[in-house]
Amino acid sequence: MGKISKPRRGSLGFAPRKRAKRIVPRIKTWPQTDDVRLLGFAGYKAGMTHVLMIDDWPGRLTNGKEIFVPVTIIEVPPMVVYGIRAYKEGYLGLETATEVWAPNLNPDLKRKIKTLPKEYTQEVFEQKLGALKDMVNDGEVVEVRALVHTQPRLIGLKKKPDVMEYAVGGRDVKEKFEYLKEKLGKEIRASDVLKEGELLDIIAVTKGKGYQGPIKRWGVKLRSHKDSKARRKVASIGPWHPARVMWTVPMAGQMGFHTRTELNKRLLRIGFDGKLKLNDQEIEITPKGGFPHYGVVKNDFLMIAGTIPGAIKRIIRVRPAIRPPARKPPIEPPQITYISRESKQ
Repeated sequence: MGKISKPRRGSLGFAPRKRAKRIVPRIKTWPQTDDVRLLGFAGYKAGMTHVLMIDDWPGRLTNGKEIFVPVTIIEVPPMVVYGIRAYKEGYLGLETATEVWAPNLNPDLKRKIKTLPKEYTQEVFEQKLGALKDMVNDGEVVEVRALVHTQPRLIGLKKKPDVMEYAVGGRDVKEKFEYLKEKLGKEIRASDVLKEGELLDIIAVTKGKGYQGPIKRWGVKLRSHKDSKARRKVASIGPWHPARVMWTVPMAGQMGFHTRTELNKRLLRIGFDGKLKLNDQEIEITPKGGFPHYGVVKNDFLMIAGTIPGAIKRIIRVRPAIRPPARKPPIEPPQITYISRESKQ
């Protein structure tokens, strides 16, 4: 009898498959770019529809032809830059040096951050900002990032504002600081930082599926129909030695609600106030009857090609692609000929 060999079931690259620590995912790596802009945005998943567009991706067999593309709609109300966080070089990497918050904070922010700093006058604010500027000029600060929060109230969602940090593009810390100084305390829109046609990375927490067995969780095969008592279990859970169950053995446990990053999703369009321009006329992106379990899109939105992780109404974070393919599409919005607005019920 020949050697029996088969690949293992389920990827170990995502182990351990445990629940995400927080609903707002962290972004640990940022792309390097010379454009001085916020490196990403955040919004809430509304639902899916489909479009017909002219394929402009070079090298494809369908290049220049009309193709069917499923798209996901992310509603992105304006975010507020409520603070600047400065980093210095520490023993183990970047360490927080100081922060400067805007003087007039949104009252909704207190629902998320219980102990907000006391409101201070414009004079004190300028003094704090001047002290941070001196630290930047002296070279003590090596990185500055934006502290932002979302505004779910504008959508009508009963959610607290989501607080997160975004890096700023550029090579010089001084120009990054000047950019954030101008944006501090103000609203920033998705169209200010993202470009139609560019590739994005989507970071979100997937749908939770609870406690599942090894058949569904890892994709192992069902056992023989003769083994009626334990058809949906793993046959062998390991050798005698080492005398323990190894972590690589497919076992039951949590499935879903994991933090995942999907690379190189194309941003087809940025819509404004729930509408998109198509063939010299504005049409509403909301289908008949509204998006299931979501409703009507009223604010700016992103149209992303393909599917993205996460449940409806969940926070979705995007950033410019950090690992784009060799054959990149043109940084121009593709020509869309039709958008489906039929009911999704």
